[in-house]
Amino acid sequence: MKKTKLIFSLMFAVVVTFSLLTACQPDDVGSGNGLLGPVLDASFTVTPVTGKTNTYALKSTTNNYIGSKWDMGAGAGTNSGKSEEIVSFPDQGTYTITHTAVGIGGQQYSASKDIVVATSDPIAGNIVQGGKFANATDWAKWTKFNKNATDPMDQWKFFPGYATFTPPGHDYLGGGIYQAIDVEANKKYKIDMIVSCPVGLVESWFEVYCLATPPVVGTDYGDAATQGTVALHTWTGTGLVPFNGKISVIGKKTLPFYDGVSFPTSGKVYLMIRSGTNNTTPTITLKNVEMRITS
Repeated sequence: MKKTKLIFSLMFAVVVTFSLLTACQPDDVGSGNGLLGPVLDASFTVTPVTGKTNTYALKSTTNNYIGSKWDMGAGAGTNSGKSEEIVSFPDQGTYTITHTAVGIGGQQYSASKDIVVATSDPIAGNIVQGGKFANATDWAKWTKFNKNATDPMDQWKFFPGYATFTPPGHDYLGGGIYQAIDVEANKKYKIDMIVSCPVGLVESWFEVYCLATPPVVGTDYGDAATQGTVALHTWTGTGLVPFNGKISVIGKKTLPFYDGVSFPTSGKVYLMIRSGTNNTTPTITLKNVEMRITS
């Protein structure tokens, strides 16, 4: 008799537990179990900022989400942000802004708007020619460079909207592209660009210089420690993981001209972008090269 009562008690406990569990489950996934919330409103407003050229305030219409991500339409991809952001576009063009609202459980909803910039900022406009690599006209603004004269000149290749560098993979020789630029004396210039690679680099560097000395194929060019503006160096911990963004954000920030470079006299300087490796580093992609007066 005791054994029968024990078995009955265990069966009763199992039935009660199962009933409680199933009673707690909603009929449909996402209808209140905490894993998914309601459909999110990712819409936002765009308002020109008074007194500032080509500058806009972005503001989310609602706050029914837990996080924001923004793609500012300049090629740097989507990055985490706040519900309100300020964005500036010194250059003429159409920029598609996308706001992504992130809710509980990780669901995401996006909304996009175009900002049309009719006129470039006369002061802060980009003075690099062909920096967007849009077409053959842009590509022709750049000259290819090799530290080793016997290396092929096809390490750098141009495509609509971007350029790529695929290193030869030996002796850190690498190669670059450059162009001559006219600058004004005692003005401060900031250089930036978008770089990306789907995997981390190994024993590699990606450096940018702006010097009065013209490059000569078959010779070295620039010393990062004394003349560098922006760079990725695997030895300093940059570029070790997949990256996509402005080199000023993801790159080495201790170079002598990281905050901008100036020149004692007006005249011609050479913007050099060069990279190299002693490894089988994959292709690096380059977009939106900029050089602007900041002060």
